[in-house]
Amino acid sequence: MRDLMGLMGKAKEMQAKFQALQEEMAQMKIEGQAAGGSVTVTLSGKSEMKGLKIDPSLFKEDDVEILEDLILAAHNDAKSKLEAAMQEKTQEMTAGLPIPPGMKLPF
Repeated sequence: MRDLMGLMGKAKEMQAKFQALQEEMAQMKIEGQAAGGSVTVTLSGKSEMKGLKIDPSLFKEDDVEILEDLILAAHNDAKSKLEAAMQEKTQEMTAGLPIPPGMKLPF
């Protein structure tokens, strides 16, 4: 019974840590770039686009499709950086726990 109480205590502790991690991640801002910084996208920790900067030299009528592709590339760059940061934070928090391989946290 004592082991069960200890397990429950650890579960509550982990829940509090995950909640703190989610709050920290929500406050993060990650930038992704394309074309050497000509297009920059800023995402929140919730993957919401919070900013978009485009170098004025890219505004040419014939290059609209290129600009659209650069915006998508910058967004994808920011999103992959955000996912990597979230994975790193989660691994730091769960270090030493016997979690099966491939299991993603938070659930």
